[in-house]
Amino acid sequence: MVFNKKNKPPAKIAIVMGSQSDYRVMKNCEKILRILKIKFETKIISAHRTPNRMLDFAKSAKKNKFASIIAGAGGSAHLPGMIASVTTLPVIGVPIETKKLKGLDSLLSICQMPQGVPVATVAIDGAFNAGLLAAAIIGTFDEKVKSNLEKWRRVQTQSIKKRPK
Repeated sequence: MVFNKKNKPPAKIAIVMGSQSDYRVMKNCEKILRILKIKFETKIISAHRTPNRMLDFAKSAKKNKFASIIAGAGGSAHLPGMIASVTTLPVIGVPIETKKLKGLDSLLSICQMPQGVPVATVAIDGAFNAGLLAAAIIGTFDEKVKSNLEKWRRVQTQSIKKRPK
């Protein structure tokens, strides 16, 4: 499909997390999206404690003009997968580090989705990279986002010194 101004997909990201304590990690996602000038909304939605809120959000995400959803969760980490089971939008899971298993439980819960319900997964506490991945998805149809992402990558490359001091 060729996109024009009339049928161009939205360039807005939803950032959701299972609890307030996850925000210490997920704010890194907001950081890179601000740098790249991508609109976003951040919400707390628990798959277990607010299931109706989660279902309402996931079912209406496309209608609310989100292009992608970044979902951070710790422990059993069901939020990204449950959202992905209800929407066809790309969902990026951010495993949040836990005390007992250092986030391995979260990582495995998110990346071991059953066939037919994909969730992209970044590293434990990898919210910054989740933002970059969402930007890359949007950059496939939004030239301004693509340009901002390419500029950010050039600046990152130029910031790496050739020799240690």
